[in-house]
Amino acid sequence: QQSGRKYNLFLKRRLRIDKRHQSKDSIFFRDGVRRIDFVLSYVEDLNKEWEKKLERRKEFESNLQKAGLELETEDKKESEDGKIFFVKIHAPWEVLITYAEVLNIKVPIRENDIPSMVENPLDCVLYPLRLPEKVMHPEPDYFTAPFSKDKQELYLINDESTFFSPSMRNRIVNYILTRCPYGTEEGKKKFGIKRLLNNGTYTAAYPLHDCQYWKKASDPNCDSERYTLYMEWARFLRFYKEQPLVLIRKYYGEKIGIYFAWLGFYTEMLFLAAVVGLICFLYGLFTMDENMSSKEICDPAIGGEIIMCPLCDRDCEYWRLNTTCESSEYSHLFDNVATLFFAIFMGIWVTLFLEFWKRRQARLKYEWDLVDFEEEQQQLQLRPEYEAKCTQKKKNPVTQEMEPYLPLTSQAVRFCISGATVLFWVSLIIASMIAVIVYRLAVYAAFASLMENTQTLQPISGVLTPQLATSVTASCLNFIIIMILNFFYERIAIWITDMEIPRTHMEYENRLTMKMFLFQFVNYYSSCFYVAFFKGKFVGYPGAYTYMFNRWRNEECDPAGCLIELTTQLTIVMAGKQIWGNIQEAIVPWICNWWGRRKARNNPENLYSRWEQDHDLQTFGPLGLFYEYLEMVIQFGFITLFVASFPLAPLLALMNNILEIRVDSWKLTTQYRRPVAAKAHSIGVWQEILNGMAILSVVTNAFIVAFTSDMIPRLVYYYAYSENGDSPMSGYINNSLSVFLISDFPERNEPKENPENFVICRYRDYRYPPDHEKRYLHTMQFWHILAAKLAFIIIMEHVVFIVKFFVAWMIPDVPADVKAKIKREKYLTQKILHEYELEKLKERLCQGDKRATEKEFIATEGRMELSRAM
Repeated sequence: QQSGRKYNLFLKRRLRIDKRHQSKDSIFFRDGVRRIDFVLSYVEDLNKEWEKKLERRKEFESNLQKAGLELETEDKKESEDGKIFFVKIHAPWEVLITYAEVLNIKVPIRENDIPSMVENPLDCVLYPLRLPEKVMHPEPDYFTAPFSKDKQELYLINDESTFFSPSMRNRIVNYILTRCPYGTEEGKKKFGIKRLLNNGTYTAAYPLHDCQYWKKASDPNCDSERYTLYMEWARFLRFYKEQPLVLIRKYYGEKIGIYFAWLGFYTEMLFLAAVVGLICFLYGLFTMDENMSSKEICDPAIGGEIIMCPLCDRDCEYWRLNTTCESSEYSHLFDNVATLFFAIFMGIWVTLFLEFWKRRQARLKYEWDLVDFEEEQQQLQLRPEYEAKCTQKKKNPVTQEMEPYLPLTSQAVRFCISGATVLFWVSLIIASMIAVIVYRLAVYAAFASLMENTQTLQPISGVLTPQLATSVTASCLNFIIIMILNFFYERIAIWITDMEIPRTHMEYENRLTMKMFLFQFVNYYSSCFYVAFFKGKFVGYPGAYTYMFNRWRNEECDPAGCLIELTTQLTIVMAGKQIWGNIQEAIVPWICNWWGRRKARNNPENLYSRWEQDHDLQTFGPLGLFYEYLEMVIQFGFITLFVASFPLAPLLALMNNILEIRVDSWKLTTQYRRPVAAKAHSIGVWQEILNGMAILSVVTNAFIVAFTSDMIPRLVYYYAYSENGDSPMSGYINNSLSVFLISDFPERNEPKENPENFVICRYRDYRYPPDHEKRYLHTMQFWHILAAKLAFIIIMEHVVFIVKFFVAWMIPDVPADVKAKIKREKYLTQKILHEYELEKLKERLCQGDKRATEKEFIATEGRMELSRAM
């Protein structure tokens, strides 16, 4: 019986091989002629919904055929697991030309004769970074015009089967699928593949990759563009090479193409910021031994004799200043004169990046035929979900046609619910941040006691101070909370955006973007804002400390300043996010695909078809690109908003982005189904977000230099209070610490033990000593420093903003040569169209068409002359 089963299985496989002689790389119907433009899959699950799903499929597929599409079904017996049906869809020529006109798709009319740009003198130097010409420019450049069925002879149609690229074909088919009806349920007309996927009628809908990524297709009619992209772009060993943007755009569409163009340009610009940041860091490293503040702190005769007040109530002991010797030395790496220079430089760098990106974007718009692309029709047209949920209709004042609309009262209710939900989640983030602050306050005493009493920790107590231990553990805890809140809020944001029922795709993306960015902004940056602008600023002084919730004493900064703690916070959150992001993006999809294909690895090649291979891949959803942009924009915030505290941030971002480009390209090419091609002429609302963050970064960095670093107090001491002409900074540490009489401690604050019977202790502030008539009030030096900080903020902001706006004014958004090319192409395109119309009119006159009058002929010629003149 067992041998009989094996024989039957052999016959079944043999039958499948004989029945279909296609290789598994085939992207054609069984006839080997008609190209597969889209694939639908479904499973026959015999439950109570089975009959309803069957009726929906029959109705939907029938309507697809009525729309002109051709279908071919693969029975589940033909599939690898024997459970999945595949419906292959082909769009014939008549359907393609009909919807190409509807979607206003531009097609070639003549090869471009405009001379290419003048050769770059650096081309020889940059040659190792270049890709082969056939990869960078796989096809000639053409003048294009919107397709019209009535002017087919005008276009360069050499072969109808290849005239429309596969990405154009899948766009057209997807357009039909999203609008095709499948019946009426509960009195409402139902349509669109998205609803059918949501209710389980179909399990997947996707266009096919053209071949396997690791080898070319055996079919000579296949371009094997996926293989080329993998070999030349998606492998990490090609990290130093330029990106084949034209091929990316051709294979994946303009929307994905412009993302990689932006990411590549951002990475190139980061190189300059990373070099300058590294120089500033090296300056701090090489001048570390010359830092007078850390010398005095580390000197046993100075820092060793200064007794500091306890950092917590009752349980903490008095401590000597030189115990923070190592941390004060390390703080000089980031808190030095170069910090100010780098903060100003980054303010200008951000402007250069944004302005030069506009120029790069303008060039891409010309090269990719997006100049007249206002907001592509598919984006401006109503979302199928909007049409389905909005039952009321009103007349459009422009088109004078009836179209669905959402009543104002319904909009108001939905927006109120949406706003309340967003407010609740933002409040939840703030509450979690307060919880982390409470953690910092509560565990500091425990760390101080642990390090004081544990002998094994004594050797590292100089580096791992209680402040640093608290900061590191709190940063790690904060990062974990950030990731957990992100996981939940992503789903909430999509739900409330769906509930608002946005009218168009563009409106949907913009609303979701603003919600997600607002949340991520508060989630990722709140802890950094706390350390930079609040920690150590509202401490009070010994005997009159301020308390959170009247229970936990507010944190103090290290005697060397809070900047080193901000650097620690920034490094942990930024690096943690990048590492976690790469794990999510690369390793998780790879494991899922490996697990999904484990059975197929043992099957003969002929049995594992192209549509089954792609079915087993992960789905790159409509929000896939949204998350990529969000990740990069959050990173952009880290390297701009807080860069004054960490000059190495751009270098970390550069290394991450070099990896990010290859990870994104690898996963898109090897781990995901082919996305449906979509058009985009810019990075959209992200441009405005970047502009807003660029302006905010000037303010935050000015405040960091003024209030978080020790630069301004040191400068005030240097120029106004120093008494040593030979060494102006000597005595600064003693000057920056105030005196407190231990006998003035209230019982709540006084340490339990004072074994060495200290009489006074020191604390970080500018207050009068206990024997002064204004005891414990702020000294005049405090007000001088505060005035200097405010003056510095105003001066730095104005200088940077003036330079920013001057640079933005100096750099035109569209390069002069691109403007000239756009005008030239418009003129030539109009001339070609007018000549075509004139020839058609001559033919009609010669054929004796009475409607083709001599006046019409003269008018057409006149229009051509006018076009030339213009």
